[in-house]
Amino acid sequence: METTPVRVLLYSHDSQGLGHVRRNLTIAHHIAAAIPAATGRPVSGLLVSGLAPASVFPLPQGFDWLTIPGISKGKDGYQPRSLGEPTHNLIRLRSELLKSTLLSFAPELVIIDRHIYGVWKELFTPLEQLRTAHPHTSVVLGLREVLDEPAVAAAEWEALGNPEQLCDIVDEVWVYGDPAVHNPLKTGEIPDFFTDRLRFTGYLANGRRVADHDTTLAPEPFILTTAGGGSDGYHLLKSATRIDVPAGHRHIIVTGPQLEERAFKHIASLAGPNTEVHHSWPGLSTQIARASAVIAMGGYNTVCEILCTDTPGLLIPREHPRREQLIRAESLHEACAIDYLRVGAVSTNALSAWVADAVHRTVDRSSLARDGLNVAAHYATELINHTDLVSTEGSTLK
Repeated sequence: METTPVRVLLYSHDSQGLGHVRRNLTIAHHIAAAIPAATGRPVSGLLVSGLAPASVFPLPQGFDWLTIPGISKGKDGYQPRSLGEPTHNLIRLRSELLKSTLLSFAPELVIIDRHIYGVWKELFTPLEQLRTAHPHTSVVLGLREVLDEPAVAAAEWEALGNPEQLCDIVDEVWVYGDPAVHNPLKTGEIPDFFTDRLRFTGYLANGRRVADHDTTLAPEPFILTTAGGGSDGYHLLKSATRIDVPAGHRHIIVTGPQLEERAFKHIASLAGPNTEVHHSWPGLSTQIARASAVIAMGGYNTVCEILCTDTPGLLIPREHPRREQLIRAESLHEACAIDYLRVGAVSTNALSAWVADAVHRTVDRSSLARDGLNVAAHYATELINHTDLVSTEGSTLK
């Protein structure tokens, strides 16, 4: 007798960087392993993304991509990335695709990264109809540990409308961080009406390598500079090209796949002695663990890749248009887990001085809650088991 799979859908709106979809992908890998072990049922999963490049990342067993027409950020807000349609047509198309997917796929668990209604509230009607058609589906809102300055975050929540509607749709809110380092409920970044639904997972740090590409290991020792996806890391990369590389080390700069080709060639032309520049590097989580020191921006995923190691890390956090990365860097620095420089203080000399010291030490981060991937997978299995129990009881009553 064929076992009915557990259907899971993870959504990320994805406009500029790869952060949202990479977070969901890593969680999916751990869910794909945990749910069959806990329930005896295989997993059938969809990763919904607005970024076609996301599909180059390795999928967990039983999962596939659903790439919806992409968006990008323009001066007047979101706009079509490539589709030759006016924005209002793109909104309607994305929403219809999401609605048909949710209703026909009928997932038992939906995990939405950061924006509960997506962009332009494209998920509002699909989620309402999902609630009616499949009332036992569990809906989770996954939030990184820092959203933004409290006033900015509060305005975004207010723009979503009626809190009761939000609570009718969201079963749980998972915060991907350590409340001892930064607690967004206490700062006001997350509204009080979610208090009874809130669950902290810890940082999604340990176990990230399951989502890595096949890894080509570099000869050690080396220092590493990475700009994440690369869409806005040009100034960091430019400063890093002329770092004084410590004796016996190489300097590997990974620009990220989203850095424009013209900018990539310019960065490569500036590279100093013992420095090499790559668009991307398979197995970056593994490489960070092997590096003598890492310089990076302050995006959530890259920070987690550093936190699961004892490699010294220096963050150069973005400060505009959001202060999320700066808040994260300050919080982790206060926890003695990371170093950081403000953008205005970045220079080749400052980076060189930090590297010269960092290659001779390691950082103990064991006091941080870093097992968020396993915790999130455990939370997922709890919700699936609860859904199965409720469904069984409902069938019995009938």
